[in-house]
Amino acid sequence: MKVLVTGASGFIGRAVISALQDQNLVVRAASRMDGSAVIGAPGVEWVKIGELGPDTDWSSALDGIEGVIHLAARTHLMNDPAPDPLAAFRRINTKGTEVLARAAAAAGVKRLVFLSTAKVHGEKSGTTPFSENDEPKPIDPYGISKWEAEQALARVSHATGLDYAVLRPPLVYGPGVGANFYRLLRLAACGLPLPFASINNLRSLVFVDNLANAVVTVLLSHLSAQGTFLVSDGEDISTPTLISRLATAMGRPARLFHLSPPVLRLLFSAIGQGAAADRLMQSLQVDSTRLQTLGWHPSVSMDEGIQRTVKWVSRR
Repeated sequence: MKVLVTGASGFIGRAVISALQDQNLVVRAASRMDGSAVIGAPGVEWVKIGELGPDTDWSSALDGIEGVIHLAARTHLMNDPAPDPLAAFRRINTKGTEVLARAAAAAGVKRLVFLSTAKVHGEKSGTTPFSENDEPKPIDPYGISKWEAEQALARVSHATGLDYAVLRPPLVYGPGVGANFYRLLRLAACGLPLPFASINNLRSLVFVDNLANAVVTVLLSHLSAQGTFLVSDGEDISTPTLISRLATAMGRPARLFHLSPPVLRLLFSAIGQGAAADRLMQSLQVDSTRLQTLGWHPSVSMDEGIQRTVKWVSRR
């Protein structure tokens, strides 16, 4: 099988390419960057595309392709410069995905795997983990655009017969990670007293190699793989426990002290970081049981994933 990977030069894309090559699949990688920017991916055919959106021409990228893994997206930005963030997310994540799906169907692609997000369910799961049967309730523009992309895929599939599957990961971590998890790593490494000991939450995470293997499993499965799958490491963890484990892996002390959650949220809000406080304090759990029916299980434990991530950070 020859597989097209979009967003191939990104953090997740590099892991997916490696997982595909482990299965001896032929990989064509689509990226806005030059293929030489991705280290350690020999044997990959690279094709440059313009910005993902309603005007992207996929004809040359899809020539001879049997499977598509769509990772490219506009991701969450702390200080979004777009005058209308939701419109910007929809242009790339929703319309861009729909255009790719229609082009893939016309090109005879056998299966398209779309990387969505657990955020389509909302920002917090409450007392029970999210399942695929829960009604999507996205809140932020990123989550809304991804949910709308899933709906667009369903419409394209109904109209064309395109076989597709959706994966909804929570926070992804591993070597090469950026954004929120990288900031958490730096926070754990600073050695300063942190007021997080009273946070009582549970969050699901997924190591990047576990996610990549899940993507390939769904792509290749001969079982009923069409549909939606939540994915995680299978171990949910509180924010203070995660910080402690990160600090321990870095050989640093975890100096956590108690501050009541309402006071902590008030302090974060006072400096314009209310959303960051919610991410630190709320629970967001997902149940990956359905994915496991396809034979997938996380091959890397959270402890090992943390160790690999910390080792990468130490080399920076």
